[in-house]
Amino acid sequence: MKYFCRSLSSKWIFTLLTCMALGVNLASAAPKNPKISGDALAKSSSEMVDVIIQYKADPGAAQASSIVNADGSLKRALHSIHANAARLPQSMLENLAKDPNINYISVDRPLAARQSVTIGGTTLTNAEYTTEPINAPQVWAQGYDGTGIGIAVIDSGINNVSDLSVKPGQPGGTRIVYNQNFVLDQNGNISPNANDVYGHGTHVAGLAAGNGEKSTGKHFFRTFFGSAPNANLINLRVLDGTGAGSDSEVIAAIEQAIALKSQYNIRIINLSLGRPIWESYTLDPLCQAAEQAYRAGIVVVVAAGNDGRDLNASPEGY
Repeated sequence: MKYFCRSLSSKWIFTLLTCMALGVNLASAAPKNPKISGDALAKSSSEMVDVIIQYKADPGAAQASSIVNADGSLKRALHSIHANAARLPQSMLENLAKDPNINYISVDRPLAARQSVTIGGTTLTNAEYTTEPINAPQVWAQGYDGTGIGIAVIDSGINNVSDLSVKPGQPGGTRIVYNQNFVLDQNGNISPNANDVYGHGTHVAGLAAGNGEKSTGKHFFRTFFGSAPNANLINLRVLDGTGAGSDSEVIAAIEQAIALKSQYNIRIINLSLGRPIWESYTLDPLCQAAEQAYRAGIVVVVAAGNDGRDLNASPEGY
């Protein structure tokens, strides 16, 4: 994938977020209850549904109790968007939505990594697949290489590879300055292990901040650098070993990036992941979390897919 970082207006961020999947998948009909997303209403009444409940104010003990009283369980609080992630019977959603303190209930939707382009067994060596299109070499020539800047990579984790070392040829030191896992296992627990068992997050970290260690020397025809080869990396793992995750895990990671902004000088959040669109960004909880990061002064970079615009799907779909 090709990325570049620049100052983004909130409108541009939301355009990216609402187009971040390969195709638009809006509900075919308006939801019967405007406070409940169409995909939640479409679930079977006997089904347990993972949802994100957005409130008018930050939820507390009373809101947690209402979830339990609805035969549900609280997964995690998402304070940045005044929400709770919970698991509930679909049949209880209508009653829960009657609470005037609830703004909107949506499915805690699955999402996945956006993969990079591969073409058979051909090695892609053209400049268009590396840093030239974003004018990175011109920026490096002015002395800007990401030194002192923190990039929060919200993905499948980052492994401590030599391209992410402090300096080429000096193994042992790493520019991965923080690691945290947000992936809930089947028992609702979180392992402290934030290593990348899928591979995508390490790949993305290399695109952002690789220093070329593994492609330097007489055996290589070219050294491949990331966009900011001396930047620090904040590893926030939200995708499991199959590259899958959920909205609530990503939102929790965005919240942590905001909380760590000053400590690690986090200037960029990278989200190389996506899912279909179900509602306006004004209601979508993932878009709301991205807005909070933007308001905190962090540039949010979001994948729009690798296939370009698909006008057969929708004039707004990628």
